[in-house]
Amino acid sequence: MKLILGSDHAGFPLKEEVRKHLANSGHELLDVGAFSATPSDYPDFAELVGRAVHAGQGERGILICGSGVGVSVAACKLPGIRAAMCHDTYSAHQGVEHDDMNVLVMGARIIGPALAFELVGAFLSARFQSAEERFVRRLDKVNAIETRYRAAQWPESPVLGQK
Repeated sequence: MKLILGSDHAGFPLKEEVRKHLANSGHELLDVGAFSATPSDYPDFAELVGRAVHAGQGERGILICGSGVGVSVAACKLPGIRAAMCHDTYSAHQGVEHDDMNVLVMGARIIGPALAFELVGAFLSARFQSAEERFVRRLDKVNAIETRYRAAQWPESPVLGQK
């Protein structure tokens, strides 16, 4: 599988471990950085990974920062990107199976290489359950939300009664 990898400086050491593991497993990789532990800004790499996945340069992406939170938030700002932080194997495969997650996010200050390899394996072996109507219906609703807000069609707020 062709994958896009990215991290900030805090995620760089774990990204390197994951990169080597994936390369040894026969995956084709596009590493968009960071390429050192020199301080860098996580949104830059989240955008690079998201844009590459969106453009079809890889089937899925993997992002790593210190906690996983920053790159997860930033990557989800891009149209078509469904990034989620996973620190357990159930979430890593279920996110793909139920929600068509296309970017796995991990926190390098939270997990180590052994668990990262397990998470990546669960993420990559999972497939979206497109034959199940409930998952397709829910993904269609997520995509409709994205479309509405990308087009600045803010609906009336059900809580505040205003736009």
